[in-house]
Amino acid sequence: MRMSVVAVAVLALGLTACGSGTDSGTGGGKDGTLVVGATAVPAGEVLTYVRDHLAADAGLKLEIKEFTDYVLPNTALQEGELDANLYQNQPYLDDFNKARGTDLVPVVKPYLPPMGVYSHKVEDVTQLADGATVAVPGDTTNEGRALKLLEAGGVIELKAGAGADASPADVTANPRHLKIRELEAAQLPRSLDDVDAAVINNNFAQDAGLSPAKDAILVESAKDNPYANLLAVRRGDEDDPRVMKLAELLVSPEVRTFIKDKYHGSVLPVTGG
Repeated sequence: MRMSVVAVAVLALGLTACGSGTDSGTGGGKDGTLVVGATAVPAGEVLTYVRDHLAADAGLKLEIKEFTDYVLPNTALQEGELDANLYQNQPYLDDFNKARGTDLVPVVKPYLPPMGVYSHKVEDVTQLADGATVAVPGDTTNEGRALKLLEAGGVIELKAGAGADASPADVTANPRHLKIRELEAAQLPRSLDDVDAAVINNNFAQDAGLSPAKDAILVESAKDNPYANLLAVRRGDEDDPRVMKLAELLVSPEVRTFIKDKYHGSVLPVTGG
């Protein structure tokens, strides 16, 4: 498929259901182990690389617990079942803290997983037919991000000042009369046979075998993009030596090289974190 690359202001991530640990053990840093929650791709893979290749030499014991949704990693962190998590960006974290009364803070931003538009029916968003159905994440921050990506692709326009919480009500121009269908973010890859296109978060796309760099018909650019994924902790734990060690490893040259070599542009390292 042909890929269009656009620089947009973006938001992040989507939500659903349950989590399971990749390692045995409990949260809360027992035996000095740092317990970190993550979605499988790319966060879980990046953390696994750190655990298997870098952590021991840095004197860090790292346990990874993988989740299939975007809510439980934060609630588990707030409740002390985790010591940190890696999967979300700042706008999503801000929205989560505000909505749920949590007090989680960022430590470092190691990479950007760009959101993309995917289709089994067209090879460019400009080929979408009149009345085509485009699925977007149904949660507030991801929906706003998806709509801004569609606007950057030139298929809709949003009202002036529409921001992180943009919704279909903010669409002021829709020349193709696109039908926006809101779905749970994790379900979007499975919707591709039923809709004309879908705007899918990076981790769910990769979990479904879709490459943002190769398969997306429209994808975000990293240029001036403030929405890299971040390592988060409970407020007050930013200076935990274990957290500081992990933060340093996540922006190390070794991890940047791993990200470049493994994802070939589907995930982009953020220099300096």
